[in-house]
Amino acid sequence: MNLQKCKLEGVRLITPVVHSDARGFFLESFSARDFEAVGIPCNFVQDNHSMSVEKGVLRGLHFQKPPFEQSKLIRVVRGSILDVIVDCRKISPTFGQWEGFELSAANHAMLYIPAGFAHGFCTLLPNTEVLYKVDNYYSKPHDSGIRWNDPAIGIKWPVITPVLSEKDKILPFLHDCESPF
Repeated sequence: MNLQKCKLEGVRLITPVVHSDARGFFLESFSARDFEAVGIPCNFVQDNHSMSVEKGVLRGLHFQKPPFEQSKLIRVVRGSILDVIVDCRKISPTFGQWEGFELSAANHAMLYIPAGFAHGFCTLLPNTEVLYKVDNYYSKPHDSGIRWNDPAIGIKWPVITPVLSEKDKILPFLHDCESPF
């Protein structure tokens, strides 16, 4: 597994070893032993799976407030996404900064996101499926997020008018959202 440190502290881009032949490929998408050996905690308790029918579906930017904050391990098994994180840790020198990564079924890349980040993605292809592990259970009362197009953050999304949920259309801007981290 190739592990790359990212601009925002604690985030890791992971490229697994892929064994390919005429039949297809095999890879280990998760090994607690290997992840722990490189400093990534592995107390994942829930797997989530999303499927977006259209290109241009934007989900996010979401996070959960303490005590249900979540670290995530993101991977695409069909299609492609621009995966985006925003540092919501008030004490971080990179508070309010964002970073984006193309994750796809073709490149097999995965993203580890520690707690304290808002997370979202935009589909680059139709029928895109995303799997992610989280280290804390979902709690509706602790569900929160920030607006996908917050001008103070300035994320460069690959679409101008994404397909959004009603919830994501009305999330607050970062300056209106009290960061719990």
